[in-house]
Amino acid sequence: MKKILAISLLSAAAFAAVGCSHPQPYYAAPPPGVQIHDQGIHDGFEAARNDVAAGRPPNFAHHPRFRNPPVPGPAWGDYRDGFRRGYEQFLHQGPPPPPPPRY
Repeated sequence: MKKILAISLLSAAAFAAVGCSHPQPYYAAPPPGVQIHDQGIHDGFEAARNDVAAGRPPNFAHHPRFRNPPVPGPAWGDYRDGFRRGYEQFLHQGPPPPPPPRY
């Protein structure tokens, strides 16, 4: 009986020591709309960079990715808003956006 009590107390202490008292961070993926918007910002920034490098007049509405976004139909608005913002960010000498994360 004493052995069982000693083993149970030792195992309880061992289980308590294994668990960390610090909370572990929880990293959740952003909602799909945010990912699509960020991808649009990145693509718009690159499109503006290419237009300036090629000497074309700046107009985000002429780009095929703006006219026909590479995302599902309901997300076109998010992508286009991001594309426009990224395009204007480059034209106004804003910092380049970080590459969108791949989940």
